[in-house]
Amino acid sequence: MQIIDTPFIDCKIIEPSVFPDARGKFVVAFDSTAFKKAFPERPLFLSINESTSSYGVLRGLHAQKGEAAQAKLVRCISGCILDVVVDYRPESSTYLQHFKVELSGDNNKQLLVPRGFLHGFSVLSETAIVNYQIDNTYQPDMEIGIRYDDPSLNIDWQLPKEDIILSEKDEKLGYLKL
Repeated sequence: MQIIDTPFIDCKIIEPSVFPDARGKFVVAFDSTAFKKAFPERPLFLSINESTSSYGVLRGLHAQKGEAAQAKLVRCISGCILDVVVDYRPESSTYLQHFKVELSGDNNKQLLVPRGFLHGFSVLSETAIVNYQIDNTYQPDMEIGIRYDDPSLNIDWQLPKEDIILSEKDEKLGYLKL
């Protein structure tokens, strides 16, 4: 497992150990012992969620607030996504700045998203399967979100606007009031 820094102190790209051979590849997607050694202060993950989406689907930007805040370890198992995080911690020196990285079944990269960050992704391939490990239970009444196209964030999701597919919930998200 290799850990790569991002512009945010607590947000990391993780490249797991990959063992390719003539049959394909074997990926050590998560090793709790190695993870705890690399991140001793982080709680262990409680659940694993998975989504399957088609090209143009944009999920986000979402977070859980307060005691329900969640850290995530995000991995694209198949296909390709543009994964985006926004620092939503008002006390942070990087408040409202964003970072994006391509995650794919080919590059095997994972993104460790800290608590207090908004998270979303756009699907760049025909389909994508995304796996999320979460360190806290989901509480719908504690969910917050910001529109993906908020002009103050200026995020390029690498999709033509006419190709973007949103859920009804994401369509109704509000803009930042700065």
